[in-house]
Amino acid sequence: MEIQFLDAGDAIPAGVLARLVNQDALPADLDNLLAQGARLSRFAGKPGQIFEGFAEHEGQVRRVALAGVGLADAKDRTGALEKAGAGLVAKYLTSGETALTLDLDGAGLSVPELTALLLGARLRAWRLDTYRTTLADDKKPSLSRIAVVGAPDGAAAAWSVEEALATGVEFTRELVTEPANAIYPESFVERCHARMAGTGIEIRVLDEGEMAALGMGSLLGVAQGSVRPPRLLVLEWMGGEPGAKPIAFVGKGVTFDTGGISLKPPAGMEDMKWDMGGAGAVAGTMLALALRKAKANVVGVCGLVENMPDGNAQRPGDVVTSMSGQTIEVINTDAEGRLVLCDALTWTQREYAPTRIVDLATLTGAILISLGHEYAGIFSNDDALAADLTAAGKVTGDKLWRFPLGAAYDRMLESAIADMKNVGPRYGGSITAAQFLQRYIENGTPWAHLDIAGTVWTDKPGATWDKGASGFGVRLLDRLVRDTLEAQG
Repeated sequence: MEIQFLDAGDAIPAGVLARLVNQDALPADLDNLLAQGARLSRFAGKPGQIFEGFAEHEGQVRRVALAGVGLADAKDRTGALEKAGAGLVAKYLTSGETALTLDLDGAGLSVPELTALLLGARLRAWRLDTYRTTLADDKKPSLSRIAVVGAPDGAAAAWSVEEALATGVEFTRELVTEPANAIYPESFVERCHARMAGTGIEIRVLDEGEMAALGMGSLLGVAQGSVRPPRLLVLEWMGGEPGAKPIAFVGKGVTFDTGGISLKPPAGMEDMKWDMGGAGAVAGTMLALALRKAKANVVGVCGLVENMPDGNAQRPGDVVTSMSGQTIEVINTDAEGRLVLCDALTWTQREYAPTRIVDLATLTGAILISLGHEYAGIFSNDDALAADLTAAGKVTGDKLWRFPLGAAYDRMLESAIADMKNVGPRYGGSITAAQFLQRYIENGTPWAHLDIAGTVWTDKPGATWDKGASGFGVRLLDRLVRDTLEAQG
């Protein structure tokens, strides 16, 4: 979706004319027929509400859309404006119209408010139609451009920052949506190389031999049943103070999860292409940070494997040795994400000694039982980091809910023959998974684990996405960087 800012005197493109309407406040200069139609249709200007009519403009009858933006003094004004932008795009994306002109005359929007509206529009426009060959014409996206008239000074420059963020979210959605025969460890790396070329991101890749030499027996144990070799993908963006220690984001990248020998039921297994949602969020975040030239040092690490059940696959009861030296009795091969993450976490800490570390993973089905699709779970050894992430979630809509950690849960992981088991009992499954990961945090490094299993993929449209991949995590991590690293600079 192209966003264009028009100067005074520029020709207004053919297509839809859109005006913003505050709740219960139709503009006084609105065409009378249009205003009456809006009232009769019970259009009140609520966030995301759209009324369509027709009016004469410069001697021609034009399609006109009124977009509700909610109350002018609403507490969540930014969220309301995102919904308004998304609502416009959802209405006209497949309408046959190719352009929409947003008339800001009298809207009184600030630059941040306008960029929020445009971000909502851009995010709602994303689709992946690569594999559709018989899509009917009236189902194909037609809207490709939004022209903005009357934007406040500085809007174009501010939009370039949010545009970078949108590109990062879209990249995450792309990675998560692609099927597992298109995205696997090697092709995930290739896709990042292609998208990040020229951005200033330094890319490092550890192959199977290098990981074996480092002692990553836990990660490699998950991968050994697949013909697809594993990779550890490292993305460095050093836009902050030279030599300053970075913050680290670590993502679970199980590009397809059959469950291994502990095989999942067939029904719904196709969804397991998005079990790399954590790694996808890390990759999208790094792309966004680089495109907007974030003044921060950030490293992203993605542990990439495929979990398959062939004759060489890891068995329940096997014992593996992690890079940290701790041994793990693998009780369930379908609890594989933590086995990937523990080695990725150890490597990241020893390689970079980060100031903070945040991991993201579609880790447990138990988190869906607890939180549904509305929140992701957060577990942390550091109250300040947990508070910063929770605050970032409230701003961006990537909402988090904190869960406990404690020694009582540690006891649930005790093994009779190894340092720990990879699963505990049925109850508290998300907590014991986080408790497992905490054993790999060294030297008191501030750490947070985000269990995003319920939020990376949705069966119904949201405020700024269609059903499918949401891109969860990119806006959250980007906001964390803005508020805790760049704000300090």
